[in-house]
Amino acid sequence: MPKTADLVVIGAGVVGAAAAWFATLAGLRVVVVDRGAIACGTSGAGEGNVLVSDKEPGPELELARYSRQVWGEDLGPYGEWWEFERKGGLVVASTPAALGALRTLAERQRARGVVVREVSGAELHDLEPRLTREAAGGALYPQDAQVQPMLAAAHLLRLARRRGAVVRTGTEVVGFLRRTGTPATPGRGSAGAPVAPGGGAGAPVTGVRTPHGTVSAPAVLNAAGTWAGAVAGLAGVELPVLPRRGFVLVTEPLPPATVRHKVYAADYVDAVASSDAELQASPVVEGTGGGTVLIGSTRERVGFDRRPSPAAVRALARGAIGLFPMLASVRAMRVYAGFRPYCPDHLPVIGPDPRAPGLWHACGHEGAGIGLAAGTGKLIAQALTGEATDLDLTPFAPERFEEGGADEPRGK
Repeated sequence: MPKTADLVVIGAGVVGAAAAWFATLAGLRVVVVDRGAIACGTSGAGEGNVLVSDKEPGPELELARYSRQVWGEDLGPYGEWWEFERKGGLVVASTPAALGALRTLAERQRARGVVVREVSGAELHDLEPRLTREAAGGALYPQDAQVQPMLAAAHLLRLARRRGAVVRTGTEVVGFLRRTGTPATPGRGSAGAPVAPGGGAGAPVTGVRTPHGTVSAPAVLNAAGTWAGAVAGLAGVELPVLPRRGFVLVTEPLPPATVRHKVYAADYVDAVASSDAELQASPVVEGTGGGTVLIGSTRERVGFDRRPSPAAVRALARGAIGLFPMLASVRAMRVYAGFRPYCPDHLPVIGPDPRAPGLWHACGHEGAGIGLAAGTGKLIAQALTGEATDLDLTPFAPERFEEGGADEPRGK
């Protein structure tokens, strides 16, 4: 493992992989470390959503729109590698009241640049012939897309390696190198290397310690997903990133185009925004290239408990059959669980941490991390090299939790 780098990325999931790729593209020497394998955490247990449809107007929607653009343009030439699919999202309202609320949300999103079209009950079945006939109407979001997240993480890291990045799996960060004395001032070092931002009471972070040796670097990026809070704690700073468990049900293979879009119930938006620790369930149904159908989604805060939950699985099946009655006769092959990195205000943490200069964060994206990864990675690379970032990172600042301003729901 190299002894020095410009940037150490902790985490080989899709967020860390995207950051590593864009950082190498900007000319930085990058080392990626992960205590497990590539995409062994949240990235390997998700559906691969790249959504704008489920975001209330606010900072997360702006990040989602930006990231969707990065997936389609900056990363577009490689899209086939990670099965990027512009399938579109179809949001279904079961009652006139739900349809009215959906239309209100769609109008607010449209004002922020989201492409959305109202769909009548009759037209729903032209788009999805097997959808329930009980739906009142819906909304079509053509910008919604899908990727295979494990492939995305693996290939982004492969691209980064081509530009000189070093990736070390099975390598846990057990501590940080620190420098005493006056923190460095913001700016760029020699050869364009990032310099740790000044300010903050902690000694600057100057690298990482692992069981296999140390790596010195002026910047360390915490992209450790649901374990990001623990990683931040190694630097003596608090980051309230908690695991939020979710299950996905996988059916037997079905004929092509059985489900044509990503289809979900209108109440999914409220379920995503909820801070309730108890089980939340709202149906999300989509087909895959291999013919299987993925069924989500549930959310609950139970720590890192991976035990099967019959209640969650029943809720998944019940919700999916409500949208697609024909699924009642389809066999489920398996169910798997993952942990979404949850922050109390439902916004990710992106940017430098003034409490520990030299430490940066890209974490806390909850269930939207796959979709937001591309934009997050590009923004981090811009900020690391002193460029003006395409989006203002202030709403995602790590220190916001100490200011008492992170209790309001996202988008408010």
